[in-house]
Amino acid sequence: MADRVAEREYDIVIVGGGPAGLTAALYAGRNKVRAALVEAKGAVVDGRLLGAGGQLLNTELIEDYPGVRSILGPDLAEIMTEQAQQFGTEMLAASVERIRVDPDGTKVVETDQGELRAPAVIITAGGNPRKLGVPGEAELAGVGVSYCAVCDGAFFQGAHLAVVGGGDAAVEEAVFLTRFANRVTIIHRRGELRAQPILAEEARRNPKVDFILDTVVEAIEGDRKVKSLRLRNVVSDEVSSLEVGGVFIFVGFLPNTGLVDTHVDHDPAGYYLTDPLTMETSVPGIFAAGDVRSQLTRQVTTAVGDATTATIAATKWVEERARRRRAGDEGPR
Repeated sequence: MADRVAEREYDIVIVGGGPAGLTAALYAGRNKVRAALVEAKGAVVDGRLLGAGGQLLNTELIEDYPGVRSILGPDLAEIMTEQAQQFGTEMLAASVERIRVDPDGTKVVETDQGELRAPAVIITAGGNPRKLGVPGEAELAGVGVSYCAVCDGAFFQGAHLAVVGGGDAAVEEAVFLTRFANRVTIIHRRGELRAQPILAEEARRNPKVDFILDTVVEAIEGDRKVKSLRLRNVVSDEVSSLEVGGVFIFVGFLPNTGLVDTHVDHDPAGYYLTDPLTMETSVPGIFAAGDVRSQLTRQVTTAVGDATTATIAATKWVEERARRRRAGDEGPR
């Protein structure tokens, strides 16, 4: 159990410990501001935060991070955490329940361990996998329904598996699953994959991977474990059944953008809209970086870039606010 954080005051509070959050922690420490990073899934042991990394922990191999030829996701997460901690940002293990904005503009981050107060907050809270919402999905979660190939793939040695989705994550995870499965079927609702061509080509070359396109999953069937999928072709409306031992679902991502107790501008999918020059949201003093921000791509490289910009902008914002307070002029903020 994490130590209670009680009520503490900082210049910047960073919510979330994925690549964006760890980068923000690194730059906040280097900027010599009082900063804290809060990670819900971590644990602080002997002053070190363990378990940070966000989606890196669910990624087996990373080959597109500049300067690093190839590295395991958890290994990169560990390196980023250690690097962030060495510059002095305080690391806390707590679950953020709400972020409220007091009348004086102070941001109060309410956690299950106490409150953190700061003039600026950087939200790097990532998100959660989108569910299909079909019969059997919830009932068979953990007994054949999974959202993480790296976590669960080894449990399906020699099985026929289905992967639902056609984007980068779905195709990458399908190829990964061929290490354990004897066959992997990618099911996608469109006629073409949305994945990067290089990833799609890798999947097509793999003799263990096949495809069912223009098709959606209407039900996941089984008694105590997954046995089959009920499929419907969206072009012909034909219904069919596919026997599988498990199904891995990669159909999108739901950003954790519901923490702030006041309205924050967002796009139709719920991602925060930010100033491209500063990463500031529509709420002064609240910045966003990584997978919670509306953008074209969601990669480790874009996450760390967002966070670098957000932290430098937040630092300047805090300094300007302090200057105005000393001068007796709060200004519009």
